[in-house]
Amino acid sequence: MAFMGGGGMGGGMFGPGGGPRAAANPGNGLPFAGIAPEMQPAVEKLLAIEPEHPKPDAVFHHRPPKRPKLTLHWLLARQKKPLLLSLILVIIETVALQSGPYLTQLGIDRGISRHDTAWLVIPALLFLGTVFLTAVASRSRVRWTGRLAAWVMNDLRVQVFTQLQRFSLHFYSEEKAGVIMTRMTSDIEVLQQLLQDGLAQFAIQGLTMVIVTIVLFTYNVKLALITVVLIVPIVTVFSLWFRKASDVGYNKVRDGIAGVLSDLSESLQGVRVVAAHNRARHNVVHHRNTVGVYRDANNYTAHITAIYGPGTDMIGILGQAALLLIGGHMVLDHQLTVGELTAFILYLSAFFQPIQQLVQFYNTYQQGQAAIYKLRGLLGTEPGVPEAVDAVELPPVTGDIVFDDVTFGYYPDTPVLRDINLHISPGETISFVGATGAGKSTIAKLVTRFYDPIGGRVLIDGHDLRDVTLKSLRRQLGVVPQEPFLFAGSIRDNIAFSRPDATSEEVAEAVRLVGLSGLVERSPDGVDTLVHERGQSLSSGERQLIALARAFLARPRILVLDEATSNLDLQSETAIESALDILLEQRTAILIAHRLSTAMRADRIVVVDDGRIVEIGSHTELVNAGGQYATMYETWMRRPDTADVH
Repeated sequence: MAFMGGGGMGGGMFGPGGGPRAAANPGNGLPFAGIAPEMQPAVEKLLAIEPEHPKPDAVFHHRPPKRPKLTLHWLLARQKKPLLLSLILVIIETVALQSGPYLTQLGIDRGISRHDTAWLVIPALLFLGTVFLTAVASRSRVRWTGRLAAWVMNDLRVQVFTQLQRFSLHFYSEEKAGVIMTRMTSDIEVLQQLLQDGLAQFAIQGLTMVIVTIVLFTYNVKLALITVVLIVPIVTVFSLWFRKASDVGYNKVRDGIAGVLSDLSESLQGVRVVAAHNRARHNVVHHRNTVGVYRDANNYTAHITAIYGPGTDMIGILGQAALLLIGGHMVLDHQLTVGELTAFILYLSAFFQPIQQLVQFYNTYQQGQAAIYKLRGLLGTEPGVPEAVDAVELPPVTGDIVFDDVTFGYYPDTPVLRDINLHISPGETISFVGATGAGKSTIAKLVTRFYDPIGGRVLIDGHDLRDVTLKSLRRQLGVVPQEPFLFAGSIRDNIAFSRPDATSEEVAEAVRLVGLSGLVERSPDGVDTLVHERGQSLSSGERQLIALARAFLARPRILVLDEATSNLDLQSETAIESALDILLEQRTAILIAHRLSTAMRADRIVVVDDGRIVEIGSHTELVNAGGQYATMYETWMRRPDTADVH
């Protein structure tokens, strides 16, 4: 669909005619003066090793693809090579790291105790070798886990963003923008942290516990049993408490950050209203309270961590002291060598640290699992306007539109439209008028299939809109909404949104026809002048004119103007009347009229009241009928200073 309200940058800042001028514009920075001769060799060397980046092959389908349920296992299974290499490096790193206490024992028992220099030097050199091997393995492991996380997160971000494109307007009216941003930012970032370091550390510490437990029983069964029976249960109970408390704390933190982002998003979008009504202080107080909830959640997690960390450290130190005392007596009784006791104590230290780390990483794992759960819910949400499995391509249409006993409500138990029956002939211009909230704009949204009726059918050229592909439908429709949206970019890019390949002559014609020439002429770079995000540097009327210019350029078969002239002054409205005649010629048009001057241009006028069609006819016929339209027209005639009708 040629959607005239969106402002996508067809070619971006460097779209048709945009790049070179923007780069050389002093207002945007100094002109490019070329590469200095002394830097040219370095540039050529860099270009020689720069990999080729193929053109992105983006594929989009309105119907969600069938994929397995989003799980951590499914994410990892798609990257088998980096996952396998990471596991191998984890094993090498862990084994090399735990060889130190054994080498220390050899140095003490065979080197120091026997005064053998060779057995003192050899373990020391081997120790240095294992340290180097650990460093190399750790570096490679971090590199591969980082790449694994980057690849997985890249695919996941694209999947989530693509899913967001499938949702209907109902989803975005129900869900807060800040919550949606949380899915794309903090939730995915938590997963990235888990994949990049959390799972690797989880594997390292788990493998360390297995190796150390085996080694402890190999050295001395009695000391190992004392460790397992007396110390491990205490640490286990303490760890289970921390795990439960951290789960509660994490949920508070996740809810807190979602609240902060939602409040921030709403405040930024409504900044003009806030400034106009002097509500800045109120917003600061409200945001301070919202941030305070998030702060309290973080304080809670910090509090339980401050209890668990030092607590387990104390248990470990007391355990080491007890075993040192018991083991010391065993050394005096010649049941244990000094080197073996030293190695046992060192391994014991390595035994307690993984327990702490595993509990900490379990918290990270829980965060990642919670993020997966929320992302799974998003990816598993069916679009509100689904595309049928057997949907067919809509052939080129003539513009014959039929509302067949249509009933619709944004909520099923609250109908907005009731029993709408209407036939619009090809090339006919129909204007809908009525009170605010009567259902005029809703009718337009059903034609563009932003929503589906809950009863009845909407047909174009005899095709039920639910039976055709959304792409084939919307590429033949044009929409100019009441509040056009522009992205940051040039005026040219916003006008050429629906046709990025439009020529400069075609863009210039659209500018001239809708009366944008004045804006273009007084802009510093003409049609290549950049507008701010959401078009904030332009007036509401200028943004509406750009949306109308986009409509001229797209030339769709069916055009929907949803109060498209409501933000124009009388002079601007008069200037585009002839342009509207050209635009509407031989096209089916639906005008949601805010002004009677616009409605009167239609072939027929439909009066909507309380979700029902109460009158249909030409301007003259409805005035002579003496109904609701005649009353509106009479009121308008008595107030020549305004053209607004509500």
